[in-house]
Amino acid sequence: MHITKQTDFSLRLLIYLAVQPERICTIREVSAAYHQPGGHTVKVVQELGKAGFIETARGRGGGMRLARSPADINLGAVFRFTEQNLALVECFRPATSSYPLTNNCLLQSVFQEALWAFLSVLD
Repeated sequence: MHITKQTDFSLRLLIYLAVQPERICTIREVSAAYHQPGGHTVKVVQELGKAGFIETARGRGGGMRLARSPADINLGAVFRFTEQNLALVECFRPATSSYPLTNNCLLQSVFQEALWAFLSVLD
């Protein structure tokens, strides 16, 4: 499995905010801290804000902070939100699969169990 850059950065952004709960952080400072383009940071901030993981404020004195305490943020929920495709193998997608054994794939249950175990650790 490969975690997308968006998921990786989303988790790092949440960690950055978690260790500085007493202040508002800016997109500029987070981008600089992680050597990320500002546009990428804006996109991640918007998505995490829409999902309710962070609060944002625009304008002078604006920025972002966690929407709740770090202990109340479930990493599994963040992962599920940011990862668009949790289909580890082609037979997880029977509607679009060209794999000839999709309906009889014995590996499907093994990979599904492994994915659930991974997600349960994050939860």
